[in-house]
Amino acid sequence: MKSILFFLLLFSLDSFAQIEKELPILGNQDLYPEKGTVPQKINVGTFDSTFIYASDTLSLPFFDDFSKNKFQKYNALPTDPGVSSVQKFALLDPLDIPLPANAIFSLNPTYHRYVNSVAGTYTDTLLPSQSIQIGSLVSYPVAYATTSVYPAYIIIDTIDFPNSIDTLLVTDNIVVQDSARQFFKQLNDPNSFWLDSRAYHNYHFAVKPWTIGVATFDGIDDKGYPYSFGSNVSDYADVLTSKPLDLSSQVLGDSIYLSFLFQRQGFGEEPEESDSLTLQFYNPVTNVWKRVWAANGGPAADFRTAHIPITNPDYFNNGFQMRWRNYGSLAGGLDHFHLDYVNLRQGSFSNDTLFKDFAFSYPTGTLLKNYTSVPWDHYKNNFSGKMNDQTEIVVRNGSNLTENNLDGSLVISYNGTTEGNYILPAQTLSGGNINYGPRTTYTSYHDFSTGYHFDETKSGTKQTFDITTTATAQFTDFTGNDTSYTQQYFANYYSYDDGTAERAYSFNVAQGRLAVQFTPYEADSVIGALINFVPAVIDAENELFILTLWNDNNGVPGNVLYEDNLFYPKQPRYETTNNKFVQYYFDDTVKVRVDGSFFIGFRQFDAEPLNIGLDKNHDNSNKNFFSLNGGASWTQSSIPGTLMIRPIFSTSLDAELGIEQKMISETKYILYPNPTKDFVTLKSENQKPVDGMQLFNLQGQLIKETPDNQLDLSDINAGIYLVRPIGSTQIIKLIKE
Repeated sequence: MKSILFFLLLFSLDSFAQIEKELPILGNQDLYPEKGTVPQKINVGTFDSTFIYASDTLSLPFFDDFSKNKFQKYNALPTDPGVSSVQKFALLDPLDIPLPANAIFSLNPTYHRYVNSVAGTYTDTLLPSQSIQIGSLVSYPVAYATTSVYPAYIIIDTIDFPNSIDTLLVTDNIVVQDSARQFFKQLNDPNSFWLDSRAYHNYHFAVKPWTIGVATFDGIDDKGYPYSFGSNVSDYADVLTSKPLDLSSQVLGDSIYLSFLFQRQGFGEEPEESDSLTLQFYNPVTNVWKRVWAANGGPAADFRTAHIPITNPDYFNNGFQMRWRNYGSLAGGLDHFHLDYVNLRQGSFSNDTLFKDFAFSYPTGTLLKNYTSVPWDHYKNNFSGKMNDQTEIVVRNGSNLTENNLDGSLVISYNGTTEGNYILPAQTLSGGNINYGPRTTYTSYHDFSTGYHFDETKSGTKQTFDITTTATAQFTDFTGNDTSYTQQYFANYYSYDDGTAERAYSFNVAQGRLAVQFTPYEADSVIGALINFVPAVIDAENELFILTLWNDNNGVPGNVLYEDNLFYPKQPRYETTNNKFVQYYFDDTVKVRVDGSFFIGFRQFDAEPLNIGLDKNHDNSNKNFFSLNGGASWTQSSIPGTLMIRPIFSTSLDAELGIEQKMISETKYILYPNPTKDFVTLKSENQKPVDGMQLFNLQGQLIKETPDNQLDLSDINAGIYLVRPIGSTQIIKLIKE
């Protein structure tokens, strides 16, 4: 188990021994719900407008190699066919009939008060009570309790002289009529095997998986957030539960076995010995889950096999289920386990532990030379020689026998129409061998530099081509994992990464500089960068950095071509859309022309890590450089991986992206007196309330912070400082006398 506190301690102990760091990510942006997509309840605090799903039942064989996402989707709408509903009310009469919509009662006795103002006396007569049923609409089903209630008012009547009777409404301890509608949906989706999705289906986190796709278990929930951010707590986290299975037609002698593969760590974080991955079986007779298998944490290793017989007679009924759970840190992407190749079948036996299959291990690599994406107009103008002569394809012979290699194919299509077709030579796929060796992973590189190229005559500002790669062996049990589906995307940026961060990269030096090298297909203007910041160890969204562009000086950053204004630095943000990248444009959308290689990155203010997404499936560390002495010298990164920083070019996409609109106008603030000797006051030009301010030195270090609009500087040395209003990107220069 690793905790946030442990990482912070580690930072302080080895800050001088290790500048660069590779850290676990504490949130998964692939899973973050996009803004505006979360359905809202009509009545908050009730079950109103929610769905209850009844699972369908599956039968044997049950097989999932995770080459496709078979997690059940829960996206029914009230108007969908087969959806039923029931409306429940908070208040019923004794005959279960809902009371009127305006019904309101007091739970405390109320009364009619008769006042004698001359004598200064009064007498109270209780108002009549009635018996009703009251139910809570917080959860379904609704449990009702019979309760005596009273009118929700008090009557005051002065009897010694004529006047109108006063009726006072009661506001404390009252109940009112309310309603909530519960929707129901019977699932009927035999292609979905799993009832929950807290485990993460992906194609990138496992190291040399036997098939393409795995289910990953860690401390991140199904929305991409830590179960318990910043805590030291270890507990059960992710869970993967199968749909009910009907085993009633099976008998004990059928030799039913469950087999699966699991791996510790992969490209994630190593689980400790006290962490575990466990398997439970559900007994439909006793309604009890029982643990039948477990694996402790430990160092990274290849996938291992589990093979478990189904022997309890109670399991041979309708409703049997299985579920995997991991025990580890709840603080984020820590203590990883990966699950693959779940196979529950009949007719097996104790030694039947072989996975006789041939499959892809990863998606097909990029078909572009050096990059995963480039601007479409750059490619159109310079398409010659830009197809990849080293496209990576990874396959595995999972059989215990040598398998004959067969030619594969790679098909490129556009809007459903095939445009290109390559043969993948069998002997290239098998690494120059005549056959595939037993239980061996093969990484091969294929030359697509001749023949087809992406059609440069297509009009438009961006393009997407579909790529279908197929490879088989003479023997294969399952065909779904013999095909890889990928896309080649053209936009307005250059990228080396595949869009998914497995780890986080950072360095812990104040005023440190980070730069990534790019060589565009043609001379053009850079207008900013797409950067993938990931949450790791600390929340860095309050840190500051300056976007910077350098020319190339013999393979390292040279002169600064552009640098953000010191008084208008930028801040990391954790994005949920736009492929998890944040667009950072140069000040005033200035365009900086580059011709040949250049470097783009940033200068950070503090030593606190900013945590850039690190793609561990592709190694472009030879393009990554950092400087600790103001750019006087540069060091190439020693951490394998690809930094998820992408330069944005001024292309025909500018109008579509509305770059001029990216300069969002915000509230402007005024700081006075400036210069000052003691206090300064912050106010907004539009009289908007001030949420406080932060004071930084010129090195970007936070000196003071206040939630008020006034800051005491009497204990601060004379000099030049920077003030940032809370919630604003504006930076104000301040002189302390």
